[in-house]
Amino acid sequence: MNAVSIVIGSICILMIAYRLYGTFMAAKVLKLDDSKPTPAHELNDGKDYVPTNKWVTFGHHFAAIAAAGPLVGPILAAQFGYLPGLLWLLIGAVIGGAVHDAVVLFASMRKKGKSLSEVAKDELGPVAGFCTGLAMLFIITITMAGLSMVVLHALEHNPWGTFSVGITIPIAMLVGIAYKKTGNLKLTSTVGFILVMVGVFVGPSIQNTVLGDWLTLDTKTLAIILPIYAFFAAALPVWLLLAPRDYLSSFMKIGVFIALIIGVFIINPAIEMPAFTKFTSGGGPVLGGPVWPFISITIACGAISGFHAFVGSGTTPKMLDRWSDIKVVGFGAMLVECVVGIMALIAATALQPADYFAINSTPEVFKTLGMQVQELPKLANEIGIDLEGRTGGAVTLAVGMTYVFTAIPWFAKLSSYFFQFVIMFEAVFILTAIDSGTRVARYLIQDFFGEFYKPLKKTDWLPGSIFASALACFMWGYLLFSGDIGSVWALFGVSNQLMASIGLIVGATVILSIADKRRYMLTCLIPLAYLFVTVNYAGYWMVKNVYLNQASAGYSVLNGVLSIIMLLLGMIIMVTAIKKWIVMWNSPRVKLERKIA
Repeated sequence: MNAVSIVIGSICILMIAYRLYGTFMAAKVLKLDDSKPTPAHELNDGKDYVPTNKWVTFGHHFAAIAAAGPLVGPILAAQFGYLPGLLWLLIGAVIGGAVHDAVVLFASMRKKGKSLSEVAKDELGPVAGFCTGLAMLFIITITMAGLSMVVLHALEHNPWGTFSVGITIPIAMLVGIAYKKTGNLKLTSTVGFILVMVGVFVGPSIQNTVLGDWLTLDTKTLAIILPIYAFFAAALPVWLLLAPRDYLSSFMKIGVFIALIIGVFIINPAIEMPAFTKFTSGGGPVLGGPVWPFISITIACGAISGFHAFVGSGTTPKMLDRWSDIKVVGFGAMLVECVVGIMALIAATALQPADYFAINSTPEVFKTLGMQVQELPKLANEIGIDLEGRTGGAVTLAVGMTYVFTAIPWFAKLSSYFFQFVIMFEAVFILTAIDSGTRVARYLIQDFFGEFYKPLKKTDWLPGSIFASALACFMWGYLLFSGDIGSVWALFGVSNQLMASIGLIVGATVILSIADKRRYMLTCLIPLAYLFVTVNYAGYWMVKNVYLNQASAGYSVLNGVLSIIMLLLGMIIMVTAIKKWIVMWNSPRVKLERKIA
């Protein structure tokens, strides 16, 4: 198998899916009507509710949803071979992820841009609404801490990366102000993009300077700086920092992966990893579990991800200019993210299997595999750092992309530059999700605690916005400062896909209430049936074999208890939804429609 065949086949499948299935979802299932004003127009406050050009909104939405998942998940899942990850990315994105993102965005906009917990409360009742809100607070806190942990390790003692990431903040604010004043999107976008690229290429020159010394930060310092930045991203008007920064970052994200696609077409690397490895039944050095359910838990963003529900019921529904933009922003951005996941999978599987496992497992574990590294010593020498035992996926992606780029003769001597650039690129990729996620956490806190103190529900009430933003940053910032990647990230996979199940439950309920044909509800029920069974089995497997197994290296009573609580919340929401569906299906209106049909 070669990489070009995978890229061409995958892009063709996704383009056909967008043209046919995306149009079907927009026209037939959701019945999008541009004659009605969107919440951005109805509630325009110049701060949170702001009608925004669909391509700017697409850039913000894509930048926010495409965090660590489509980069790290496919790389870790490459342990099973290239085929399981490829199939799940394509099937999961088309049947599950794109539908999930579109219906959650639509459901939130029907309720004036409310969070998913508020939508669940309106559609399923107070019990489901409370459980959804509690689950979302659990999950968003864990998610933000986990994503931030990846950024810490990417920027730790890395002044080049810290400068290049940090410079995007003032540039984004300048672009936001300029666009607000002039309304000229093309000019401000062009200037902003040029400034971002200048910041990237100036980065290496600050090393070994006074500024470089100031920006050489340890993890504890970064763990304080990140929540402070996120506080301002959550509290400031969306047009000033969050939207333009995410929009500009999306240029870099999409641009890098277009460059990777071009590189793949030029050198057409062979896929060295077999279709299936011996670890599909479990016991692998990267992931201990079997290919099912762990392929669907490890690869979240890129296929289907509950984190998207936070963005789709948080910032994005307050920005859409027209209802029909849901197809581009909701359905389309998910398919583009799938391409990102596929390219990350190619970058990992193009490496020699022994090299891949040497990077993604500890030296002690790698010795037990009986493999001999091949290209890794040469790559390590060219890059200038030791690559073995650098687990977590980020380094593998950087090495894989460097391998592809430097195979082009013009770039053969630039290994260290490409490696550091990709590490920085990953940090920017993830940081855009952190600022959007924190703003969403602010909305969740205002909705959840607003039940006890009504003024908090007002998103334009400044004291409430400041309090909720500060509380959100404190919660995940505390986990970030006091935890480690093992204790924080272990919960992410199961909790994230549980959130996706909740999004599909709410989406199915909305479709049942508005669709012309009740069978359209299957667009949500089919992916929900698979995902709900998968996530509950994965949670059970992790609790039994890892969290509450004293012989396991991942033994953690806290993680076990949190997992059990989240799974129980999901079960309560599912039972409540089934009861609601039965009542709705047997309602006089539905019976009459079935008789007419």
